[in-house]
Amino acid sequence: MNFISLAAALLALAGPAFAALPDRASTPLRSARPDIVLRGDVRFGDLLACRNLPFRVPPGVVRLSVEVDNGGKAEHTTIDMGVSDPDGSRGWSGSNKASFTLSRTDATPSYLPGAIRAGTWKLNLCTAAIRPGVASHYEARIWFWRHGDIPAVSTFSPAPLKPGPAWYRGDLHMHTAHSDGACTPASGQGKAPCPLVRTVEAAKARGLDFIAITDHNTGAQFGAMRELQPAFDTLLLIPGVEVTTFQGHANVWGTTEPIDWVIRPGRTANDILRDAAALHGVVSLNHPSSPTDETCRGCGWSAPHTDYAHVQAIEALNAGELLLPPKPGAPKRPSGVDFWQDRLNEGLRLTGVGGSDNHKVELGRFGVGLPTTVVHAQDLSERAILDAIRAGHVFIDATGSRDKLLEMSARFATSASSEPDGVMMGDAVFLPPGRRLRITIHAAHVKGYRLSVIEDGQPLKVAMGPLGT
Repeated sequence: MNFISLAAALLALAGPAFAALPDRASTPLRSARPDIVLRGDVRFGDLLACRNLPFRVPPGVVRLSVEVDNGGKAEHTTIDMGVSDPDGSRGWSGSNKASFTLSRTDATPSYLPGAIRAGTWKLNLCTAAIRPGVASHYEARIWFWRHGDIPAVSTFSPAPLKPGPAWYRGDLHMHTAHSDGACTPASGQGKAPCPLVRTVEAAKARGLDFIAITDHNTGAQFGAMRELQPAFDTLLLIPGVEVTTFQGHANVWGTTEPIDWVIRPGRTANDILRDAAALHGVVSLNHPSSPTDETCRGCGWSAPHTDYAHVQAIEALNAGELLLPPKPGAPKRPSGVDFWQDRLNEGLRLTGVGGSDNHKVELGRFGVGLPTTVVHAQDLSERAILDAIRAGHVFIDATGSRDKLLEMSARFATSASSEPDGVMMGDAVFLPPGRRLRITIHAAHVKGYRLSVIEDGQPLKVAMGPLGT
């Protein structure tokens, strides 16, 4: 029986766009059941009084989430809320929020980020308004997140931003003031560290559905992402970090926990990849064929004996390859596409993705969203987007358009009871001996483009008509 994986290539304006192969494993999800539930009632005699409800935080908690239901809202009862850790107040949101999250890297606005200390915490509830004769019930649900836990939906949003399966367009590699992202200050002179909101606004203007902010070796951007997500409720913000070493760079998406990025005696690049895998993040090797020199330290992937068991994706196309062509007369250097295809030819099943690697939002159409990674996901949520990248349900639009489309499907050439169901790019098909597979490619908004089919690293001669509109 032959094992066939589906990949596709669309030649776009400035370079190729690719569909990729899937990872095998799914990831565990944080339980929806709260760890602690606190219940009680407030009456008119509690008006303007506060209760400090103690709860015990065990060792090993890295994130804490609280959600409070006020059952007396319909009767105009108002309950204000805050929280204290063993050292004192961690924030106060009054009645303007019904939930909050705290962690070392980020916190809901009104609350302070910081380590989640083990010990006795207190949920501060104050009865700001209640009418005579009214008894209002409240319920506070508390979740403890431990090392490696990931959200069932999204880190910064409790529900998908859009329901239903679709092709969602995004940029997976961008930098802000929290590393080396820059923009022109109000004076118009020089450059300044660029606030994350400028990147988010540029992505919204570009019509993207999702972005990952991947500042170098830091999670300092996560607080701003948590603050901005409710206001930009049509653009999914995915947490990421560009693990930046002298032997290569790698994006890790889907976790906010710190990653030790230092290679030193006794710690290799494979240890970093292994740690990222333990956090259930999606790992992508960035601009792997870039040169490494004094202008870009460690930009090319040169880590010896890389263990690809902990890698799910390759940045096959980086904006630098689109915008910075080689100097005249210079030898052609391998591209990220070449690096990715070499790994495929070795039998590895890795997803090809793109990234603008944007450091300056003022580049306009040559900045955020060029290239665009297009993902077929079950909904617009962090978990669905990352699961689809693992599965290889991806192509890269090298032009950064809003509408170019590339789809693949497969079925046996003759009907059979074992017809593959719902097979698309990135999926695998087991082909019984003597059976033939019919692969259908659908492309839209690509008039004038040409289609190349690659099999085992070599162009495949196939008969096909010109691409339509």
